[in-house]
Amino acid sequence: MDDSVKSRAKSRKAANGSEPDAYDRLRADIAAKHATLSDRLRNIAEFALENPTDMALGTVAEVARRAGVQPSAIVRFANTLGFGGFTEMQQVFRLRLVASLAPSYKDRIDRLKQDGPWRAGEEPRAVLNRFVTEGIASLETLNTTVREADLVRAIELLESAETIYLLGLGGSYPVVAHLAYVLRKLGRRTVLLDAIGGGLREQAVSATRADALLAVSFKQYNADTVRLFAELIARGIRAVSITDNLLSPIARGAEIVFELHDMPEPALRTLVAPLSLAQALAVGLGLVQD
Repeated sequence: MDDSVKSRAKSRKAANGSEPDAYDRLRADIAAKHATLSDRLRNIAEFALENPTDMALGTVAEVARRAGVQPSAIVRFANTLGFGGFTEMQQVFRLRLVASLAPSYKDRIDRLKQDGPWRAGEEPRAVLNRFVTEGIASLETLNTTVREADLVRAIELLESAETIYLLGLGGSYPVVAHLAYVLRKLGRRTVLLDAIGGGLREQAVSATRADALLAVSFKQYNADTVRLFAELIARGIRAVSITDNLLSPIARGAEIVFELHDMPEPALRTLVAPLSLAQALAVGLGLVQD
């Protein structure tokens, strides 16, 4: 059996497996190969992870146009992942779509896209309604996409740590600041890496392999968060990451990654989903301790 036949057999086997497993394997494969791809294929990889519905429903020409590449590059990308062509790879994205997010989530997202960006002079009630709608949508997708196995593993990792280091600067800071408050109430030894009263590196200098790191960052990723995260991972510290994509710089090296996809309009970013996830981890940790 030559390599091309083996590749096609492999892809058909993946597509015919359980839907979540096949899709998760594909995503993990894309993330693992990302750094080794050419610039063009790397752009397609990022587009595929960020737009799985487009990958499931579009023709090869439509996907290529959206990704800003030639159709032949899309086929080459599928071949790189072990598929015989775009159609075979697309089947995995379609299986994911069948068992995918709550339908109301996409409906709400579509409505917000149609509304367009906020305008000066918008009525306060309309602004509140948009935030509430986005918050509900974020919580719905959080509830349907976070896997129990990941929650259990994350709680076990945090429970076994001597000290829990919390890292999330810029817009993510409220999440880790609140988590620090809850963990301290639970009697956990916690270090909030905030650079207040000293540098970030100085605050993390005592971190060892016996400790754990929980990091939070979303696009555009805070540069200081990214730098310190990489340094702590290089020192062998185990990490749980809350971010928006498997290709996030704080996903590399983390033992557990929670992906929280946000609205495409940065001004609408909501923290209700990451805050809820952080609280769930803290309370779960408290229950384990009891």
